[in-house]
Amino acid sequence: MSVAHARAGGIAPRALGGDRNLASWRDDPSRLGALLIAPAVVYIIALVGFPFALGIFYSFSNATVGSAELHFAGLSNYATIVKDPTFWRSLENTVVFAAASQILVVILGKILAMALYRPFRGRWLVRLLILLRWVAPISMGAIGWLWIFDPIYSIFTWTLHALHVIGPAARPIWLGQPDLAMLSIIAVDVWRLLPLATVIILAGLTAIPQEILDQAQVDGAGFLRRLFLVQLPLVMPVMLVALLFGIVFTFTDMIVIYVLTRGGPFDSTQVLASYAYFTGVDGGDLATGAAIALFLFPVLAAIAIFFLTIARRGEVV
Repeated sequence: MSVAHARAGGIAPRALGGDRNLASWRDDPSRLGALLIAPAVVYIIALVGFPFALGIFYSFSNATVGSAELHFAGLSNYATIVKDPTFWRSLENTVVFAAASQILVVILGKILAMALYRPFRGRWLVRLLILLRWVAPISMGAIGWLWIFDPIYSIFTWTLHALHVIGPAARPIWLGQPDLAMLSIIAVDVWRLLPLATVIILAGLTAIPQEILDQAQVDGAGFLRRLFLVQLPLVMPVMLVALLFGIVFTFTDMIVIYVLTRGGPFDSTQVLASYAYFTGVDGGDLATGAAIALFLFPVLAAIAIFFLTIARRGEVV
């Protein structure tokens, strides 16, 4: 359309220029991609980047709850937590808690994903029930587990009595004995993260071409050989991603610990996330709490880079 025709039709040239600019934005993949990803970037900066930067600032200061004074303290907060035996106990508990729970999550998630991969009647209902567990609030589920682990009314204790595993007078204090408390929170964390790992691994199994499995079966490969030589290598990158998500969630979350044990008994279930909360919020020492919370950031970043690198190398092109 020429300028004269545009004027005759009541369309201003400036409007045509705006239409051309809008069309150029729509036709340019880089500009359109930047426009579409901008809301996500703003969301991450507002809800993740700003609190993270504030935490770094607090860790190098003397910030406390209820005080308006704020001074630079250098590395004194980090020096304080390094000398704290509770900090090292929390770090050890965090590693044990994350390692034990994630090993069980990956193994059980793989088994459950293989069971859901084969078609059977009511498979959609089973998948729905698994996903319902993931969307339910973890605090509500943890309160339910708090009743399950009750020393008097625990269903676990009743089951052990019914199976004659323990005597009728035995009453295990699930959340009051150090070893049982750690096993209890590991069990709850496995229950919490198993649906996510199952869905991720199931998606990886579904992406495997059926022709590869059929060819392996025609070549005489049994179930175990197809599992370890075909399925596991192909789904390993996806399993590593599920493991990475689980490690990050376990290292950084404190809801299970807060609701069930609050770090007890005698700090036997205290992890870095809960210790940072109790120190910074309940104790009022924001600076030391921020230093505790940020201590594992370089470690988690290195783990994420390592896992993603292995997953990328293991991808089948």
